[in-house]
Amino acid sequence: MQHIIKYEPSFPMLQVSLAPNETLIAEAGSMVARATSVNMEVKLNAGRGAGFFAKLKAIMVAFARKLVGGETFFVNHFSGANGGWVWLAPALSGSMRHIPLQGQTLVLSAGAFVACAGEVDLKLRWGGLRAILAKEGAFFLEASGHGDLWITSYGAIDEVWVNGTYVVDNGHLVGFDANLQFKVKSPGGGVMGFVASGEGLVCEFTGQGRVLIQSRNTTSLVDWVGKLLP
Repeated sequence: MQHIIKYEPSFPMLQVSLAPNETLIAEAGSMVARATSVNMEVKLNAGRGAGFFAKLKAIMVAFARKLVGGETFFVNHFSGANGGWVWLAPALSGSMRHIPLQGQTLVLSAGAFVACAGEVDLKLRWGGLRAILAKEGAFFLEASGHGDLWITSYGAIDEVWVNGTYVVDNGHLVGFDANLQFKVKSPGGGVMGFVASGEGLVCEFTGQGRVLIQSRNTTSLVDWVGKLLP
C-alpha cells in the first residue's frame, strides 16, 4: 500500500493512499484526517473469519478493557469505491515503523498497533499472569498473515535479533516474533535488586527471532508527571 511517514523522528504522521476498494484497518482514535471519498466503519477487533464465540469474547474483553488494560478492541476500517487517502498519528511522541508481513506472526504490546492493510489477521492473545506482572496488560495483540503493518513506540524503535537469550526491561518492550519464548523475572541482585534498582521486572526471551524495543519508558513518564501534580 502506498504510504509515507512524515515528521519523524519525534512526531510521526502516517499518510496512506488507498486504491479503489482497498481497506485500511486502524487503531481507534488514531485518525487525523481523511478524504471525503473514504468511508469509515467501526468493527470489533475479533480477527478475520471470527465466529460467534470469538466475537462474544471480543465484546466481553472490550467492556473489561479499563480494568485489565491492553489494546483497544475496536478498530476503524477505512475504504472507498473511488479510493482516497487517510492520515493517522499515534497518541504519544516517538517513532513509527512500517513492517511488511510475509507469513510471520508478530506479537505487540499494548498501544503499539497503529494500522494494517492486506491479508493481515489481528487477534487477541492472552498474556497470562506474567504479562500482568510485567505491566504489559492481560492481553497482547497478535498480527499475522501477508500485508502491511504499522507500529508505534514511545521514543525510538530498535530491532534486536535474538539467537539464544535476551533480557528487556518490561517498560521498553514494543513487540516480538511469536516463535520466541519469554518469561518474567526479577532484574537480579536479590531483594535489593528488585526493590532498590528501579528496574522493576524484566522479560527474558529465548530462541531465535526479533525483539522490538523502545528507547523510552511510559511508566517513567507517568511517574515523572505525577511528581509535578499538586
